[in-house]
Amino acid sequence: MDFSKHLSLLLFIVSILFDSTNGASVLLERAQESEFTDWMVGIRRRIHENPELGYEEFETSKLIRKELDSMGIEYKHPFAVTGIVGFVGTGKPPFVGLRADMDALPIQESVEWEHKSKVPGKMHACGHDAHVAMLLGAAKILQERKSEIQGTVVLIFQPAEEVGGAKRMIDEGAVQNIDAIFGFHITGVYPVGTIASRPGPILAGSGFFEAVITGKGGHAAIPQHTIDPIIAASNVIVSLQHLISREADPLDSQVVTVAKFQGGGAFNVIPNSVTIGGTFRAFSKESFMQLRQRIEEVIVRQASVQRCNATVDFLSYTHPLPPTINSPSLHTHFKKVASDIVGPANVLEVQPVMGSEDFAFFSDAVPATYYYFVGMHTDSDRHSTSVHSPFFTINEAALSYGAALHASLALNYLSEFGINLPNTVSEDAAHDEL
Repeated sequence: MDFSKHLSLLLFIVSILFDSTNGASVLLERAQESEFTDWMVGIRRRIHENPELGYEEFETSKLIRKELDSMGIEYKHPFAVTGIVGFVGTGKPPFVGLRADMDALPIQESVEWEHKSKVPGKMHACGHDAHVAMLLGAAKILQERKSEIQGTVVLIFQPAEEVGGAKRMIDEGAVQNIDAIFGFHITGVYPVGTIASRPGPILAGSGFFEAVITGKGGHAAIPQHTIDPIIAASNVIVSLQHLISREADPLDSQVVTVAKFQGGGAFNVIPNSVTIGGTFRAFSKESFMQLRQRIEEVIVRQASVQRCNATVDFLSYTHPLPPTINSPSLHTHFKKVASDIVGPANVLEVQPVMGSEDFAFFSDAVPATYYYFVGMHTDSDRHSTSVHSPFFTINEAALSYGAALHASLALNYLSEFGINLPNTVSEDAAHDEL
């Protein structure tokens, strides 16, 4: 073997040792180029100015498709009314998914700035406008490196996250044959330049309930002639809290909150009925279903003690959300890739959060799922950055981190895991989306 061949072999070995994550840091450098960043910021601001609620994201969907067309990325549309599924790579297995949500909230924006919402009563108060911009950024990076992709990256632009749109995307075949899927959320809890996640449960499963407790109304001066549903409802609310304090394992976090109480309209009239409602949350499917069962039993039986009748509705149209649980194997992959982009010290492990996300539905349809947070907080932030607030703001410096990490997670997943996935065994069973 001559010297040139020895040198080529040495360079190849060094490239493997020092580029084990396909140059993830290089992807961040690309996403932080001024022209690239300005492009993402422009997309985000256009979406922010024209917020659309769940299943109404028609203009947002049109903008996304226009950008995909300009990049030469093929896609299918519509899924779940306004959803889009794009494809970058070979068009053949293995398949890895990247997801971003698109919908806004029915909130009047209270932040005065140049790109404030132009639609009264609607606002991107949860960061979904940034999520779309970041996934389009990831798509651009991936399309530029299309020749390196060992399989297919599936770009999932999902409507109606706030009302369970992921379930409808799944039902319509948007994630068919995908082996793993990654989702993210912008957050003001952690500083810009940091990425946060954890293995196992990261977000709680959540459901809603509404109960009507019926008694017998009458004059408040003669309560003996009535059956008071307000007293019954009050006892129900106290008893529901015992489900947490006396039935739940203290090491298994659960929540029951009654946030709605409607009954009566006069100071001296006992009403015929009272309506209460609230939410319940848990980090495992078993605990969640047990809590659901006990909520109904407590409401019905406690009401009967006070001589009232009760009916309970778990509001199935709201799509109760299962817990969001991160795959342990994907967590190892995530930490390796994220560390290469932001440095190991900036990859944070979070505690589970009682909030919920419809990304959890993907765990029933995709073998491996993973969800993480992109930090955006700075010391100079003036407004509250908590989600679902009329003062919610985005630090647009975070967009490049989400775009680069989303792209790198997919690129390196296909490189690292692709050869061991069932979909790569036989082309006869290939899911050829293109």
